[in-house]
Amino acid sequence: MSGELSFLAERLKAWQVRRASWGGPLYRGRATPRSTDLTLMSNDYLAVGGHPAVLDAQVRSLREQGNGALMSGVFTGDTDPLRHLEASLADWLTAPAVMLCQSGWAANTGLIPAICPPGAPVYVDELAHASLWEGIAAARAVARPFAHNDTEHLERSIRHHGPGLIAFDTLYSVTGDLCPLLELTAVAHRTGSELIADESHTLGVLGHRGAGLVAALGLTDRVAYRTASLAKAFAGRAGLVACAEEVADYLPYHSLGAVFSSTLLPHDVAGLAAALRVLTTADDRRARLERHSRRLREGLTALGYHIAPSESQIIPLQPGTEPGVRRLQQALDARGVFGAAFVPPSVPARRCVQRLSVHSELTDADLDRILDACAAVRDEVGLRDWRSTRRLAAAAH
Repeated sequence: MSGELSFLAERLKAWQVRRASWGGPLYRGRATPRSTDLTLMSNDYLAVGGHPAVLDAQVRSLREQGNGALMSGVFTGDTDPLRHLEASLADWLTAPAVMLCQSGWAANTGLIPAICPPGAPVYVDELAHASLWEGIAAARAVARPFAHNDTEHLERSIRHHGPGLIAFDTLYSVTGDLCPLLELTAVAHRTGSELIADESHTLGVLGHRGAGLVAALGLTDRVAYRTASLAKAFAGRAGLVACAEEVADYLPYHSLGAVFSSTLLPHDVAGLAAALRVLTTADDRRARLERHSRRLREGLTALGYHIAPSESQIIPLQPGTEPGVRRLQQALDARGVFGAAFVPPSVPARRCVQRLSVHSELTDADLDRILDACAAVRDEVGLRDWRSTRRLAAAAH
């Protein structure tokens, strides 16, 4: 016990030193956005969280059913609305079946141990979501990281260590770039491996009716497992696994999160079902999101901000260090533009980011305001120093 206490004491001491180096709060203690401010922290990319159809469905469910039967999801019957939602999601995704669970984290940490034997290789993109890494650890599998989006490195590793699972995000939540999905499926086919694609940030946003990157590229039969958090474009609280019917039947009894956590609440299910109906007909919102995102990326690049490799609604401003992120955050907050700071363990050390998440209901005036704020703070936050840091890092690499 004394060793455990010493460990915690050292960690707490290091935390206090680290937090003091920021020069102010990144999260708790930070100013709260006012109604006139622009909040670019949310993953509600199509702004459906406040949609009347979604809110009405949730309120009606709460009034009629309350919180429902609080029980494990394995007890949910075939006539439950959750089962109907799973079927609707499977149809939307062109998937044989879908299993719903409590979160995107639960989807990945529950799926991998249920399908992967201990000691087996799992080839994982170095920037893949932490839940995929945690699922590998929970399975006691062997993580074989490959360089971000580098399919040649991936294939060399598979040739050396043998076939296995390949895990990656279809759209990366900090860098904002898409995976090379066509190349990944080709590598999987050549090496006899299977793919796990986390589509958290593409569902609702990309593809026909917003069904995600896998469906958009016609690769639904080439990707064995699709997982997602529904706390992004769905603006809800749930996760999903899209897979073969026999796997979907197997998972609720073998995914520990499904067995030992309570099922989704009725108003969560009702809200998600309503959100699905909105998202499938939201082509106008998707078009606005793409247009707004492109304009901000181009404008920020012209101002000298380093946002590469972003190609989406996720735009990272990259001062690199924690104090740098704090200075940038504080300067933008003061001008009413609130982004999200990403520091370790969310990102590697010295790759800290102030992320701007674009949504479809921003106006042209809002976009002007964001760009004006970023232009105003360039010298204040030491943009030239960021460029020097990048040059040094590139030279060292």
